[in-house]
Amino acid sequence: MMEYKGYFGKVEFDDEAEVFHGEIVNTRDVITFQGKSVAELRKAFRESIEDYLAFCGERGETPEKPFSGRFVTRLSPELHRQVSMAAAISGKSLNAWLTEQLENAVQRVASAKSTEEKTAAKTAKKLAKRRKDLKQRA
Repeated sequence: MMEYKGYFGKVEFDDEAEVFHGEIVNTRDVITFQGKSVAELRKAFRESIEDYLAFCGERGETPEKPFSGRFVTRLSPELHRQVSMAAAISGKSLNAWLTEQLENAVQRVASAKSTEEKTAAKTAKKLAKRRKDLKQRA
């Protein structure tokens, strides 16, 4: 993820086109960027955000804020009841309980991703060592 002025960009690499391309993920407005190198990608990312802010300014519109801190979700009545009961049992407001649960979920996802990245790095090292060993044998 990339961050600039509170906007976050998700980047992917297109192997066929040999280009990085990304999109700002924390707005409903569509803001994209691309580059052939990391330096070019970073520059395009910042320029896209600056262009978006300038465009909004020219039109007299307020740019969409990345996050307001509020969101609305729809639940089944039964799940709503269960969540409210869980919050009450834990002695917390529904908002405080949900915030805690969401923070815990984000930490679990981040931890799982970190574990996956470490595993991938170890695998890459093992493969590199095997290639080196095979070259030395040849």
